[in-house]
Amino acid sequence: MIIAVSTTTSVNGLRAQHAWCGRTTQVKDNLEHRVSRVENGLMPSVIITNQPAAAMNIAERMKFYKTPGVSITVINNGKIEWARGYGVKTTGSDEKITPETLFQAASISKPVAAIAALRLAEKGKLNLDADVNERLVTWKVPENEFSQQKKVTLRALLSHGSGLTVHGFRGYAMSEQVPTLVQILNGEKPANSAPIRVDITPGTLWRYSGGGFTVYQQLIQDVTQKPFSVLMRNMVLKPIGMRHSTYEQPLPKKLQSSAASGHDANGKTIAGNFHVYPEMAAAGLWTTPSDLALFAIEVQKSFSGKSDKLLSQKMGEQLLTVQKGEWGLGLRLSGKDDAERFGHNGANEGFQCLMIASKRTGQGAVVMTNSDNGGQLAREILFAIAQEYGWADLAPVEKKIAKIDPGIYDGYVGQYEISPTLVVSVTREGDKLFASVAGQHIELFSESDAKFFTLSDSTVEFVKDEATGNVTHLLLNKTNRAKKIK
Repeated sequence: MIIAVSTTTSVNGLRAQHAWCGRTTQVKDNLEHRVSRVENGLMPSVIITNQPAAAMNIAERMKFYKTPGVSITVINNGKIEWARGYGVKTTGSDEKITPETLFQAASISKPVAAIAALRLAEKGKLNLDADVNERLVTWKVPENEFSQQKKVTLRALLSHGSGLTVHGFRGYAMSEQVPTLVQILNGEKPANSAPIRVDITPGTLWRYSGGGFTVYQQLIQDVTQKPFSVLMRNMVLKPIGMRHSTYEQPLPKKLQSSAASGHDANGKTIAGNFHVYPEMAAAGLWTTPSDLALFAIEVQKSFSGKSDKLLSQKMGEQLLTVQKGEWGLGLRLSGKDDAERFGHNGANEGFQCLMIASKRTGQGAVVMTNSDNGGQLAREILFAIAQEYGWADLAPVEKKIAKIDPGIYDGYVGQYEISPTLVVSVTREGDKLFASVAGQHIELFSESDAKFFTLSDSTVEFVKDEATGNVTHLLLNKTNRAKKIK
């Protein structure tokens, strides 16, 4: 149980709203010191060899990332040890983030949603390995040459092995018309995403698919004959006490005063404060870090056989068993032995977050932000938590800087277009190279003459025309192509 405390402390001028766990509201000095070390111990994703990085303060990093609000919950010894909110709900407002402030969980909606399927499977109402078209009524997965070879199953939907298209969704602004679920599945207006179709033989390849979870949403509604948000409240959220959580879309007006607003990479509030996500199973959960921590704890208890409130131990083991790639049934799996972990990240318009927890040691953390830049900030916070709690395998990557002639940089200077609304500006400042994008000015460190990295572990590769030797484009994180336009 979380017991709210009205006291606050200041972190370099940033006021932190407290919530402490246990049978007393008295703040213990050792916990206070532990929290302070996390707040002042943020680390970049990359540390340069022979250049030890100085620990950073959460307030400073929030300012750097133009992130107005952050909420953190830490799990230790199978319980919520502490939870705090930092900053404000909306840029320019004085409404503080508290541990009860609602954030969009984005793709962390998926593993929570998956639990309902596993519960129904245990009751014999769903079969994880049957063709989903046998139970779909309102809409069916269109048959083609790929699905004829092998059928789409519920297990494949939950583990991203279904061969279905559509990676993710951008949601709908408050001013936009919201499509029905069938319109989304078919890619019909006013849906803003492509049709969800099988274009790879199911079961042959791991590929992340928000589209697959949208098919799951329709399946579970057809099977239970209940709205998805009601089903999730009754089958998952309520049983484990996630009382600050809902899959209702749009967020009911009575809850909007408790919600953070989303912000773009420049710190500007999203029009209408946040987007609507009718793709509820894939991206529609509103929640708090503490509620997600309760979810993670219950998963730990199911896996260890300490609780069957949601799942039996047998099903809890299936949940955390690799199905495809690095994925269990809705959760990404990583690590070995005592460092085995499960988790998920999330990114909706204006919100980014992460959840990670151990399989066996009763530890974990959830960080939620109201910014498009919040993902990297959340990682820096996670490294600080890992350092404080002794998670030795979660640490920044160490990289070496290659010695190259800075004169090469002149050929890289210019403007690179990722999209009409997103341009990367590369500049040389003395013997250093910088990239400016979405309001951030970031130093690039050389791995080779053409390849560079940032302290946030992004990569930039400059590509030249073989005939002329002139730079034509850059590759951001190996996959995002940006054409040189100036």
